[in-house]
Amino acid sequence: MPEPERPERPERPERPEGPGGYDPVGPRPGEAMSPTGQGGIMDLALQEAESVEGVAVAEESGPAGAAGAAASREKARSLWSDAWHQLRRNPVFIVSALIILFLVVISIWPQLIASGDPLRCDLSKSQQGSAPGHPFGYDTQGCDVYTRTVYGARASITVGICATVGAALLGSVLGGLAGFFGGWGDSLLSRVADIFFGIPVVLGGLVFLSVVTSTTVWPVVGFIVLLGWPQLARIARGSVITAKQNDYVQAARALGAGNGRMLLRHVAPNAVAPVIVVATIALGTYISLEATLSFLGVGLRPPTVSWGIDISNAATQIRNAPHMLLWPAGALSVTVLAFIMLGDAVRDALDPKLR
Repeated sequence: MPEPERPERPERPERPEGPGGYDPVGPRPGEAMSPTGQGGIMDLALQEAESVEGVAVAEESGPAGAAGAAASREKARSLWSDAWHQLRRNPVFIVSALIILFLVVISIWPQLIASGDPLRCDLSKSQQGSAPGHPFGYDTQGCDVYTRTVYGARASITVGICATVGAALLGSVLGGLAGFFGGWGDSLLSRVADIFFGIPVVLGGLVFLSVVTSTTVWPVVGFIVLLGWPQLARIARGSVITAKQNDYVQAARALGAGNGRMLLRHVAPNAVAPVIVVATIALGTYISLEATLSFLGVGLRPPTVSWGIDISNAATQIRNAPHMLLWPAGALSVTVLAFIMLGDAVRDALDPKLR
């Protein structure tokens, strides 16, 4: 009995196959799904399902959800960009920065707001009050108080900035090296710093600056750096000791990175923030220290124009001519307050625990 003829199956189209006859591209015609593997249909379907689910969640949560999803895809900000992002929205930082910017500008170009000569005096106008063109009156020598107040910003700002930069550089280098390498160098630095901490600032200034005859700002800057670096060195030392114990530093050491590379590329960038905060706050302190030493007669000396010198000259005439003391003392107070406020704002921005 003849067997019934079977229908012939359609031939499958030929296409390249992977090693061992495995096809990683997709199912053949008539197949529901290709075998599971990397790049297969099951993986593509899973990715599509996840993307659809993410879109659905974003749509359900509205515009806020969509914005949050877009923000999550942005690159994470670094410590400094995150700090700047917060500082721009801090009114304390904005106000203090504008005041400091104004003070720096008038210290460089005082003639922008004061056209007179601070050393030109007229004894016939001694201790006179406000007059047209001279809103702050005159001092004992008949000099314009307004002009001297404006020009006095140059000496105070110069001393504050130069002393802060010098103390920060010296303290950061010595403290950073001592904290990173440790050993006898760390112990020696700690003992030397303790000696400087035991020297009273005002008494040390009276002894050190009383033998200096220069009328420039550099002896005062050198004295402040000499007594100011131990504080910043101790801050830098502690910050470096904390940073070098982090996992990324240990990983760099395990990969064979040298001490110089680890210190400059991994430790220093993550340990400099506390030094910057302390130095910014100390800048205002150094300005007030210069005024104190000038008031005592051992800091800046005439013919240098300084707020401390003007306050010292006006102290004996506070009853007869209070305006002589009010304006330079007010300018000094505003300047110191601006730098302290700036330091507080920078500290809040760089310290995640205070946010």
